[in-house]
Amino acid sequence: METEQTLVLIKPDGVERGLIGAIISRFEQAGLKVSAMKLAHVEKDFALEHYSDLAKRRGEEISRLMVNFLVSGPVVALVLEGIEAIALVRKMVGETEPKSAQPGTIRGDFAHVSYNYANAKGIAVKNIIHASSSEQDASREIPLWFSGDEILTYETVHERHTRQ
Repeated sequence: METEQTLVLIKPDGVERGLIGAIISRFEQAGLKVSAMKLAHVEKDFALEHYSDLAKRRGEEISRLMVNFLVSGPVVALVLEGIEAIALVRKMVGETEPKSAQPGTIRGDFAHVSYNYANAKGIAVKNIIHASSSEQDASREIPLWFSGDEILTYETVHERHTRQ
């Protein structure tokens, strides 16, 4: 079985709350490798490109709220790599709605806002993190955020252990 790469974004609420280290530690402790990482302010056109399919799936208003949220502060972008990394990261991240996320997941431990609350306030759901939902999404999102020479190749102890 081959390893996969997936994109993870620690959104402005996660950065502002000082959760970068805690979040990255969880991924590393699970045996995932950080292959690329950057801290960035996201421009509106870039956020629109990142969320290009969101309007079709969730509606124009949700898309507008998410774009505005993504540009509201710095974002940490990561490429994580590992065996079945996409599914593993999604499991670790938890449900999109923090209120529904299980304890032990990133959203379950660090956020609690519900869709109803966010809708009543007219705000995006502050859910700490984005993770590619499929191989197709990862293959579209990773090159959007990182050029090929920004993604590093190296071996971790976890990789040596999985070969044995």
